[in-house]
Amino acid sequence: MNYKETTEWMFSQLPMFQMQGASAYKEDLTNALLLVGHLKNPENKFKTIHVAGTNGKGSTSSMLASILQESGYKVGLYTSPHLKDFRERVRINGEMISEEFVVDFVAQNKSFFEANELSFFEMTVGLAFDYFAKEEVDVAIIEVGMGGRLDATNVIKPLISVITNIGFDHTQFLGNTLEAIAGEKAGIIKQNTPVVIGEYTEETKQVFVAKAEENNAPIYFAQETPDVTYECGLLGDYQVHNKKTVLLTTNLLKASFDITEENIKAGFKNVVLNTGLLGRWQVLNEKPFVVCDTAHNSHGLKIVLNQIQKYKFKKLHIVLGAVNDKDLDSILPLFPKKAIYYFCKPNVPRGLDAKFLQQKASDFGLQGKVYNSVSGAYKKAVEQADENDCIYIGGSTFVVAEIV
Repeated sequence: MNYKETTEWMFSQLPMFQMQGASAYKEDLTNALLLVGHLKNPENKFKTIHVAGTNGKGSTSSMLASILQESGYKVGLYTSPHLKDFRERVRINGEMISEEFVVDFVAQNKSFFEANELSFFEMTVGLAFDYFAKEEVDVAIIEVGMGGRLDATNVIKPLISVITNIGFDHTQFLGNTLEAIAGEKAGIIKQNTPVVIGEYTEETKQVFVAKAEENNAPIYFAQETPDVTYECGLLGDYQVHNKKTVLLTTNLLKASFDITEENIKAGFKNVVLNTGLLGRWQVLNEKPFVVCDTAHNSHGLKIVLNQIQKYKFKKLHIVLGAVNDKDLDSILPLFPKKAIYYFCKPNVPRGLDAKFLQQKASDFGLQGKVYNSVSGAYKKAVEQADENDCIYIGGSTFVVAEIV
C-alpha cells in the first residue's frame, strides 16, 4: 500500500474515536501493553512528559516542546487529533513523520493489528513510540487522547505528569461529575513522579492530592503562581492558564535539562513556528476580522466567546458546526443571540446534521441558515460581511480543520 492507501485503511478499518465515537473506546490497557511489548517497548528508550486535561493539552504540549527545542534538544511531540494531515500527530522538532515511515510501520505490523483488533488510537501511539525510539529523540511530549487512566499513552513512565484542567467533555466515558472526570485524568499520576496541575476547583483538587499522596508523587499547582509575562505565539485568552502550567513544568524540568531564560522566552514566542500548531485563536484575516478556534466544550467555548466580545465590530457572523455526541444544551446557551449564524455539518461520520443544529440553536434564540458544507457556510459569511465585521468559525475541531 502507498501512503494514501495506508491511511485510508487506518481510518476505515480500525475503530477511531474522533470519527466513530463510543465504539472506539477501550476499557483497559491490555491492547496497549500488548502492542508496546510486540514493538520491544520503544517507550522506554527516551524520556517523556505526559500531558492530560480537558482543554489546553495541545497548546501546553506544543509550548513545552518549543522550549525544549530552543534549548537544543531533539524533541518528539505526539498530539491528537490532526487537522489536515494524519502526520501532524507525530513530529520531531516540528517536522512531521515521513509518509514512508508510516507505510512501512503499518505494513510490518498489520497482521498484529488485525489479530489483536487494535484501535486506531492504539496503533498510532505505537507508531509514535517506535518512531521516537528509532530517531533517538532526547525527550518526547506525549499528549493523552482522552481521559488518562485507560488511555493508550498511559504505558509510559514520564519525568513529569501534567494535568491542564478539568471540565465536562466525553462524559459518557469519563463520568458526569468533575470529581469523576478528575479521577480519570489523575490516572496518569505515577509513583514518585512529580505532577503539575494547571487549574483546579475545590472538588478536583482533593482528587489530585489524594492520588498524588497514594503514589508519593510531589504535586504542584500552576494556578497559584504569577501570570507569565513572556510574549507568546498563541494568542487565545485561555493561554494565560496554559502558559503558567508550562512555566512551572519547565522550571521542574531544569533538573533534567539545560534550559536558560532565553530558551524559555524564545520557546513561548516561536511556538507556532517550532511545532506547526494550528487552530488555536488563529486569525485568518484582518478586515473583516476572521478568527477560528478548536474549542468545542463549555469550558473552552466560554473563554473564546468572551474574547470575541472584546473586539469592536459592526456585525458578528458565526460559522457553526458540531459532532453528534456533543452536549448542545451546555454549549448553545454560551453563544450570543446578536449574531448571524451559518450552520453546517463537518465532513466526518460523527458530524451533526446542520438542520438539527439549526433547530436546536433556535431554542436558544440563535438564528441563521443551513449550508451544505463548512466551506460553503464560510464562503457565504465572507460574502455577507463587510470590513468592519467579525467572522468566527468554530464549534468543532473538524469545522476548523476544513478552513485552516
